[in-house]
Amino acid sequence: MTLDLGPAPLSAAADGPPLPGPDHLWERLHRVEQRVRTAVRERRADDPDPDDPYRGQYLSPEAVERILAASAAVRPNGALSGGALPEGCAAPGDGPVAPPGSRLARLADAFGLLPVDLELLLVVLAPDLDTRFEQLYGYLNDDLTRRRPTVGLALELCGLPGAGAGRFRFAVRAPLIAGGLVEVAEPERPLLSRPLRVPDRVTAHLLGDDEPDGALAGLAHRATSGPAPVSAAAAELVHRIRAASADGGLVHLLDRGGHAGPPAVAALAADGRPPLVVDAAALAARPSPDLVRVLAREARLTGGGVVLGPLDRLEPERPERAALLRELCAELTSGRVSPPRAEGRADAEREKRGNDAGARERRPSASGQERPEASGRVAVPLVVYGPQVWDPAWTRESPVVLTVPPPDAHGRTERWARALGAPPDGGEPAPLSEELAEAVAAYRVDQEKLERAAAVAARTAAAERRPVRPEDLRAAVRAQNAAGLARLARRIEPAVGWADLVLPGPTEGRLRELVLRARHRDRVLGQWRMRPGGGRGNGVIALFAGESGTGKTMSAEVVAAELGMELYVVDLSTVVDKYIGETEKNLERIFTEAAQVNGVLLFDEADALFGKRSQVKDAHDRHANLETAYLLQRMESFDGIAVLTSNLRANLDEAFTRRLDVIAEFPLPDEAQRRVLWDRCLGSRLPRGDDLDLDFCARSFELTGGSIRACAVSAAYLAAGTGTALGMAQLVAAVVGEYRKLGRLVLESEFGPWLGVVGDPGRG
Repeated sequence: MTLDLGPAPLSAAADGPPLPGPDHLWERLHRVEQRVRTAVRERRADDPDPDDPYRGQYLSPEAVERILAASAAVRPNGALSGGALPEGCAAPGDGPVAPPGSRLARLADAFGLLPVDLELLLVVLAPDLDTRFEQLYGYLNDDLTRRRPTVGLALELCGLPGAGAGRFRFAVRAPLIAGGLVEVAEPERPLLSRPLRVPDRVTAHLLGDDEPDGALAGLAHRATSGPAPVSAAAAELVHRIRAASADGGLVHLLDRGGHAGPPAVAALAADGRPPLVVDAAALAARPSPDLVRVLAREARLTGGGVVLGPLDRLEPERPERAALLRELCAELTSGRVSPPRAEGRADAEREKRGNDAGARERRPSASGQERPEASGRVAVPLVVYGPQVWDPAWTRESPVVLTVPPPDAHGRTERWARALGAPPDGGEPAPLSEELAEAVAAYRVDQEKLERAAAVAARTAAAERRPVRPEDLRAAVRAQNAAGLARLARRIEPAVGWADLVLPGPTEGRLRELVLRARHRDRVLGQWRMRPGGGRGNGVIALFAGESGTGKTMSAEVVAAELGMELYVVDLSTVVDKYIGETEKNLERIFTEAAQVNGVLLFDEADALFGKRSQVKDAHDRHANLETAYLLQRMESFDGIAVLTSNLRANLDEAFTRRLDVIAEFPLPDEAQRRVLWDRCLGSRLPRGDDLDLDFCARSFELTGGSIRACAVSAAYLAAGTGTALGMAQLVAAVVGEYRKLGRLVLESEFGPWLGVVGDPGRG
């Protein structure tokens, strides 16, 4: 049928330009109402028995008259919408459907809607804005339980034949359906009988609500604003991202320093439309294609683009995760797809609009601008970031790859200063003190962890009403370490310092050099490029060599404490596997996790893993050599801090020596050092007897620091058992037990007169 709306009643609405935004929506709703009135009258005219008593279970003609006589819908400003329509609000095909700049026009441009699509959308939207349409649609459907328009009814109200080309406006790839603006329910019914509805999020957007879809809670949020670049390099990066994503393409930021997210947000938010920031880990936890389509629809509704990352949390190397990334990219960046067309459909529409059959058809856009019919959805920028190199198999479209280098020392200090608190007026934050800057110099954290750590440190200091201290920052950064490495290695929170070490000057100097390298590696290896090319990482690797008990493990703990980090001791039981190749996989997991935490990785008794390669005589030798070769390669590309300890340095493969940054030799302590060790190991709380002679012990017993500590503990137990102060008898008895444990002879020349007073150590 052909619509004849007839003259519209007069209204108090003043003549003028089309109303923007939601106000214009109410004017368009009145136009839909006029079409419904016409359809109801025509339906009543064709009704053979309008007085049938059984028709009351649907809707009586009198009830229809009462509904039609009711006041028109009220706009939010209180003015009736039942009057004359403003200029520009015409019927399908008679001019622009939405005024320029209105939400309806932006919706049409973003989703590639033709004017007829907008008319269909308004018909389907009407019951969500005015409850009278529910009853009227029920009457037109001849079933009051079906209060939403069907495909056939929507086409009828827009003057499109149900058996013609109009039905293809509800095909799977049509803009309304593919964009998620209209949902078709009850697929088991014939197409023309299927009910239609507009999702609540689309309705809310047209009414002025910009809150993201509730289905995206915990997955995505809208960035409030893009952070201002803090340096010329950051501003240049933002400019490059904007240029690469200007046409709605795919951009991949290869993140080398954990700071790619903020520049991506700043670039996409530069035009005043903040993007959606999507948590890749949350998307991986909810791998639903429907959720991806909701995300794409939300991005198109506001046009701000999407920032997705970190990419490694999505694990795109897994096929099902790669499918999510591929679908999201297709929904956003490759959306210029025309809806399917029926044969001869273009000619019919040309005839309907009065165009010449041979002329090239051009359709007006929602804002009145002409565009070819083949136009489709506008592509939306998609920026993904992460440390992974892009794999072309992940998406059909190849991205523009931009490398984001790690910030220099000044840039890291600026980030910490801003995170710890910028002035309320938005000015530049106060610079960090030298003490705080030194405390955070060794940390390599991304922007998210940095902001969380800074917030925790600030709250800790505020609770005690004092400024932020270095220990606050160190504790807060350690709290950000993931638990992945703790499952593969034993975690130790350092509780010792330099004052607890008793080492020769050269050895302590090598330890301080290790701390120096860890703090300034980004400047020397990164900014100054003192280790360029070759796939080499920016890690620091040290070897502590010396006999058991000389303080190697304790020194690693002191280094970790000085850097404000935790110590992770690799447990060989979680690494070594009897099956070929499994040991290397376990080590790879450890190295990967260690590079992402602020900690010191300790391989105790490293010669068990880093042994020398030997001549290949059987499959076992070949496998052992492969394991050593893997470690040689992996240590060179490592980006963290690792310490190897070994009792026999000669057992390590010579190729490891070149890859070591620091080698510290731990010799046996001399007499002076043993005297200090005896005094420190006994402590200040243990009661000491008058006959205790630590000078004799230091001079006579050549023991390592570990053995001296063991003797001190054993002697303390003996003193506790007798209930007396610690004397030489208990101390010498403990030394005798330690000698026997070590397999050494107990000689009178070493013990002197004290050997005779030592009885059974187990008795008081």
